[in-house]
Amino acid sequence: MAQSIYTAPPAESPNDTARRTALTRMKRLAAGLLALMAIIFTVSFALQERYPWLEYVRAAAEGGMVGAIADWFAVTALFRYPMGLRIPHTNIIANRKDEIGASLGEFVETNFLSEAVIRGKLESVGPARRIGAWLSDDKNAARLTDELAIAGQGVLNLLGDNAIKNLIESVAREHLIQPEWGPSLGRVGERLVTSGQQHAAVDLLLDRADGWLRDHPEAFGRVVSQRLPTWLPGFVDKLVDDKAYREVLAFVASARQDRQHPVRKALDGYLDEVMHDLQYEPAMINRVENLKAEVLDNAKLREFAGDTWQAIKASLTQALDDPTSALLVGIRSTLRDIGNRLTADAALGSRIDRWLADTASHVISAYRHEIAGVITETVERWPARETAEKIELQVGRDLQFIRINGTVVGALAGLAIFTFAHAVAALF
Repeated sequence: MAQSIYTAPPAESPNDTARRTALTRMKRLAAGLLALMAIIFTVSFALQERYPWLEYVRAAAEGGMVGAIADWFAVTALFRYPMGLRIPHTNIIANRKDEIGASLGEFVETNFLSEAVIRGKLESVGPARRIGAWLSDDKNAARLTDELAIAGQGVLNLLGDNAIKNLIESVAREHLIQPEWGPSLGRVGERLVTSGQQHAAVDLLLDRADGWLRDHPEAFGRVVSQRLPTWLPGFVDKLVDDKAYREVLAFVASARQDRQHPVRKALDGYLDEVMHDLQYEPAMINRVENLKAEVLDNAKLREFAGDTWQAIKASLTQALDDPTSALLVGIRSTLRDIGNRLTADAALGSRIDRWLADTASHVISAYRHEIAGVITETVERWPARETAEKIELQVGRDLQFIRINGTVVGALAGLAIFTFAHAVAALF
């Protein structure tokens, strides 16, 4: 058999403690008035034959006792059985707790969770302007940034490393590994070559080559000399080295200065051919895929995912811990800018107000029954006795005035009835 879920009423707050003290004081005052009426009634009843005017006092005290007892019964019957007697229609709150919860939920749903009420309230408040004014304050922006940093740290701590690594690996495999690289590289490269973006790289390559040749003539000479026959005399090696060095240096200088140099055209043609083959030549596409498979196998991809997540996590953790980090400074600045704009831009504020009103209206229209149902279900899960005590704590002090007023009104009514009866009897 399924066990019912127990939900205790909210714990007693400091305000509840003050209410309990005030309730106890009022109960004692009401009980004290009843006792006072009883004493007055006893004394006046005993002495009324000797002092006839005490009959009026007795009548007033008698009416006061009746009123006090009647109202004590009425107030007590709301929360418990009077004197423990199971009299019908008593202990009303405990016995009808579920009905009260349902009625309260229906009342809130009908009168508070209506689209007209919510929209009217939001339109009158102007939430965008208030939010903007609040965010414009540096202290508030800093406070919200601190709260966001704490929330971010909590999210990072909650995230499982293995789950994030698996996510990064699956995303990388789906969007990075599985698609063919050749056609994509070819299309990007073709656009770069068509727009002449490769010229900057060729210029850099030629500049570096010229600089290296001028800084290392001996190294170039050794490279040439090693390829000459060993039987040639040394002065011939020197002549050949110098001649080759000057020719290569002149060739590089010519290629640097002439934008239409044959070597440049050859490079452009080669790159254009490569980009074409990357898109349409199966052999080239397969070569790129094989290279990709060698570079990014499963183990390396897993290692890449782990390293990526650890680097991101460490960077975020460090940034969220440091109030002076660029991340938190940027968040604070952004929040202040948003606040200033919401305050200054009336049109933007109006659009946000309408959006908030539309969103709240949609949520209320779609879920107001479920929202109000939280009240009903929560009250249903509360124990009956504790529910009655909780409600009595909230309103019992005011109800004690009913007992006090009943005592006073009863005394006045008793006096008036007794006086009226004597006046009628005197006439006859």
